[in-house]
Amino acid sequence: MKQDVKQSAAQKPLLEVHNLVVEYAVGGKTIHAVSDVSLEVARGETLGLVGESGCGKSTLGRAVLQLRKPVSGRVLFDGQDLTAMHGETLRRMRRRVQLIFQDPIASLNPRRRIGDIIAEPLTISGVKDPKRRQQLVCDVLSAVGLDPSLVIGRLPHEFSGGQCQRICIARALVLNPEFIICDEPVSALDVSIRAQILNLLEEMKARYGLTLLFIAHDLAVVKAVSDRVAVMYLGRLCEVGPSEQLFAHPAHPYTALLIEAIPVPDPDVRPAESVAVGEPPSPIAPPSGCRFRTRCPRADQRCAVEVPELREVAADQFAACHHPLIPAG
Repeated sequence: MKQDVKQSAAQKPLLEVHNLVVEYAVGGKTIHAVSDVSLEVARGETLGLVGESGCGKSTLGRAVLQLRKPVSGRVLFDGQDLTAMHGETLRRMRRRVQLIFQDPIASLNPRRRIGDIIAEPLTISGVKDPKRRQQLVCDVLSAVGLDPSLVIGRLPHEFSGGQCQRICIARALVLNPEFIICDEPVSALDVSIRAQILNLLEEMKARYGLTLLFIAHDLAVVKAVSDRVAVMYLGRLCEVGPSEQLFAHPAHPYTALLIEAIPVPDPDVRPAESVAVGEPPSPIAPPSGCRFRTRCPRADQRCAVEVPELREVAADQFAACHHPLIPAG
C-alpha cells in the first residue's frame, strides 16, 4: 500500500513545521499541548503521526491548518508562512490543505443534505455556477465509490459510519487539495470496514497526487499506510524515521513500548510486559528534561536536567533520547 518517497536535498518539503508551540489556558492553568515541534513532509509522501491520547497529535494537525493559532513557531506550506496569513489570504491557502475528522457522523451537519454539505466548500471558495458545483460533487462522490443519484438528496443519518467517512473524504477532495490531514480517520469505524477506508485513501492519494499527514494511535494502521513515522509523547517529538526501519529497530524507549503494545493475532503469543512505569504526567506540569524520563527504565540524572534534541541515530532515523536503543554513529 505504501509508496516509496525519496526526497532530494534540492527539493523543498511541501510542509515545514518549525519550533511550533501550542498552549491552552484552562481554569487559570496552562496546558502545554505542543512544545517546540519541528518536522517536514515531502511532497507525495504519507507521514504518520502517532502517540497516546492527549499527546498533542490532533492539536498539531489543527495548528498546521491554523484552526488553532500557535503561541510561537512557523508553519510553511510550499514555502509560504501560514502563521503570518489572515482573512482571505489564509482562506485561499486552505483550498490546498484539507482535513478529515475523526468522527465521520459528528462532522456532518445532520440537517443538511449530502449534496449541499459537499458543495459548501465550493460555494465558499467562489464557484458560483450551480451546474459546475453539481458536476464536481457528482465526480468526487463517484471517485469515493458512492452513487451520486442515491446520495446527494439524503441526510447523514441515513448512512453507515463507513459511508459517512467516504462522504467526508469526498468533501475534503472536492476542492482538489494538495495536502490532507487525516485525524484518526478510521478509529471511530468498525474493524471490518477500516481496511476499505484505508485502501480508499491510498487510491485517492495516487489518483489526486496527494500528500498526507496521517494522525492515529493505532500503530498497526500507521505502519500499513505511512512512508515515515513521527512519534509524539506529551507534546514533544520522540522519534522520526522511515516506517519499516522505525518499526524494525526503534531508537527511543517510548517508541519501543508502543510497538510492543501492538496486539498479535495469535492466542499462543503472550503479550510483552510493559517496560514503562506509572502513568503519563500531566501536560499542565510536564517533567523537566526528557518528558518520558519519569516512566523510562534508562533514565538518569542527565535526563532530568537536559532536554534531549532530535539527533540522527541511523540513516534518516532521528531520536530525542540521551540513551537511544540504537547508539549514534
